[in-house]
Amino acid sequence: MLIGVAVWDTEENGRTDLTRQTLESLARTVDWGQHRLIVSDNGSCKATLALYREMVEVLPFKVIYNGENLGTAAAINRAWRYREPGESAVKMDNDVLIHQPDWVDWMEDVFRRDGSIGICGLKRKDLAECPWSENPWYESTIRMLPHEPGQRWLVVEEVAHVMGTVQAYSGALLEKIGFLYQMQDLGNKYGLDDSLASVRAHLAGFKTAFLHGFEIDHLDVSNPPDKGQFTEWKRRNAKKWLEVYHRIIKEYEDGTRPLYWEDADVSGQ
Repeated sequence: MLIGVAVWDTEENGRTDLTRQTLESLARTVDWGQHRLIVSDNGSCKATLALYREMVEVLPFKVIYNGENLGTAAAINRAWRYREPGESAVKMDNDVLIHQPDWVDWMEDVFRRDGSIGICGLKRKDLAECPWSENPWYESTIRMLPHEPGQRWLVVEEVAHVMGTVQAYSGALLEKIGFLYQMQDLGNKYGLDDSLASVRAHLAGFKTAFLHGFEIDHLDVSNPPDKGQFTEWKRRNAKKWLEVYHRIIKEYEDGTRPLYWEDADVSGQ
């Protein structure tokens, strides 16, 4: 599986150490003989550029130097351009710790075991989805995937939308919807890409789910120096686009907007 990480570290947001912790987590928890990592850098500061040179000694990865802040989706799309035909891909933020090993293999197993699942995420602790929610937006269903004797148990939580810092997209889904869209052609750089992807997945006939059994820490909301400021900034930015967001969802639903998105920006890589 191809893992894409979008990075925008500046001297002002002070996120270089979060990127370090994320890369160190990846070095510990992924079999790099089986998977690939591409970091898509949105014009980060010198400290992060030096970090890449340091980390390449212990973690095999490629860096795409975009030279400017393209935003999350456009940066991930540039990394995903290197997908092999039919290959699944991960969108991962640069502020997350994953504590259990082999999570990528388990996600691939989800797609192999149930081809109807198009997006599989690892669930943050602050998300509200649960089976007893009275809000349809957050109501979920927990089930065990079919298995044969000797196979590991896979428990997933089907949800309306997969939000979070680690999301895998099946190769079958990406053949239907293409790349991530967050209205970057209209000028939006942060927020709403994961929700729009879930809408597109459902309309393309796929389910969206979280994989249980894996614990992650969202560093941005718990570690200095940021203490959630970057996350809050992204949320405020997303709110400015809600009217356009709902209009675009309606266009997807009534068929006037194609589900497949070919990000023209990736041609500049």
